[in-house]
Amino acid sequence: MINWYLTVLKRYAEFSGRSRRSEYWYFALGSFIAAIVLNLLDLMLGSFGILTLLYSLLVLVPGLAVSIRRLHDTNRSGWWLLISLIPLIGTIILIIFMVQEGDPNENQYGSNPKLEA
Repeated sequence: MINWYLTVLKRYAEFSGRSRRSEYWYFALGSFIAAIVLNLLDLMLGSFGILTLLYSLLVLVPGLAVSIRRLHDTNRSGWWLLISLIPLIGTIILIIFMVQEGDPNENQYGSNPKLEA
């Protein structure tokens, strides 16, 4: 799990290419766990959410980048992220896109990342 998380951070602002489901979901899980731990630290230290806010700002760009690469893997444009602005339904549609199997062939965004590993 930690490898996938670090891979996303290494590709910090790389919006081109494709990312596998496991890369996206392990990063999401790692970010979720880190946010919970930092939130608990904020509560114990009485720091009013400063640590959680800083972490959120630090992973904003890598999170957007891996989300766009994940959409590219399903042969969709990164602009599909904007569908999440539609309350509830947009988020559900985006989750469905993120859990779908990637395009098994090379597409306009690059070669299949499963074949590269």
